[in-house]
Amino acid sequence: MPDLRLPTDTIVLPDKDRFLNEENPFEAMMSRFDRAAQLLDLEPGIYKVLRHAEKEITVSIPVMMDSGEVEVFTGIRVLHNTSRGPAKGGIRFDMNVSLDEVKALAAWMTWKCAVVNIPFGGAKGGVICDPHKMSVGELERVTRRYTSGIMATLGPDSDVPAPDVNTNERVMAWLMDTYSMHKGYTVNAVTTGKPVEMGGSLGRREATGRGVMLTALQALEHLKMPVKGATVAVQGFGNVGSIGAQLLAEAGCKVIAISDRTGGWYYPKGFDVPDAMSYVKQHKTLEGYGKGDAMTNEQLLEVEVDVLVPAALENVITTKNAEQIKAKIICEGANGPTTAAADSILDAKGIFVVPDILANAGGVTVSYFEWVQNRGGYYWTEQTVNDRLREIMVNSFREVLKLSQQHKVNMRTAAYMVAISRVATVHRLRGIYA
Repeated sequence: MPDLRLPTDTIVLPDKDRFLNEENPFEAMMSRFDRAAQLLDLEPGIYKVLRHAEKEITVSIPVMMDSGEVEVFTGIRVLHNTSRGPAKGGIRFDMNVSLDEVKALAAWMTWKCAVVNIPFGGAKGGVICDPHKMSVGELERVTRRYTSGIMATLGPDSDVPAPDVNTNERVMAWLMDTYSMHKGYTVNAVTTGKPVEMGGSLGRREATGRGVMLTALQALEHLKMPVKGATVAVQGFGNVGSIGAQLLAEAGCKVIAISDRTGGWYYPKGFDVPDAMSYVKQHKTLEGYGKGDAMTNEQLLEVEVDVLVPAALENVITTKNAEQIKAKIICEGANGPTTAAADSILDAKGIFVVPDILANAGGVTVSYFEWVQNRGGYYWTEQTVNDRLREIMVNSFREVLKLSQQHKVNMRTAAYMVAISRVATVHRLRGIYA
């Protein structure tokens, strides 16, 4: 096997000024990668390989709008690493999509798949648009043209997208249909998060929230804190946050604060979570819910609770507010809700953080189950899906916790160490093709 080491055995890290732009998602991800790589004594050659994405694709998406005018959108797809299997990662439609963000999220997907030990690599994609201002027809045309633009990377054996911010089962149905029409036959394994009628997995919609619940309960157990009556605050009452809140409440926790993009509500006696979910289903947001005291998203983060679940967007816990966080446990339902610069503040406060690449890996785990079911043409019951998800999430939590205790590092660093070690091992075994 080729020797991948450089003449020196020491990784030379970039300058320590990476926190000058605290909220740059790629720099935040790489700073955590660097820390784990040092602790693993990662060979410089493999370190260089893992720092770079395999492919970065940018496409123009001309679309005929309902008005008859042509608008040109920008689409991005990044494949970070495919050494362990096909690239896996969502597609988001949002005005804030950028190459740096997509690169960071693609790398996060590599580590997320590795930390739960499923045979995928990492990818991510996005279209810079405001889907809230677009009709269904316009969204379909954007999706189909974007799919056509990245067709060369897509495929069950190469790149398997999924829903993400502002995309859903319907968008995945359009993507699968577009890909299948180009191939000339139905290929349902090209994407996950599809409607069940098209080969989607039972339990997929609830999977990320269920994973958050499972890891939060493991954290409570580790800290010897009772589940019954444990107080919970959830920022982001979308699919992940609402289902996580519902399942935690069913387990005996008391959800006392919830919020979405319109603001939040605080009710110390504990919300009836299904009632709040029903309100959102009817009114689209929590605005006007009124069952509790109104609060801002920023205030919700600082509520004194046992478990805080940031399940909204990136970079909501920063050096500006980390000192005010009073939760005993943070279980990260969103991708990158805590900046790298804020990690040390949370550590100093003794807050136990279940990192995003572990806490919200339930979604990609059941996406893997969906892909397996599509490839085999054999579909599982929802109970089977949930049981297998529980096994993977609990075992992964315990593996990360064990490494955290062995190396006396926080759970985030331990999770990165587990993930990077698995990806690096495959690179050592495969060598470098030349």
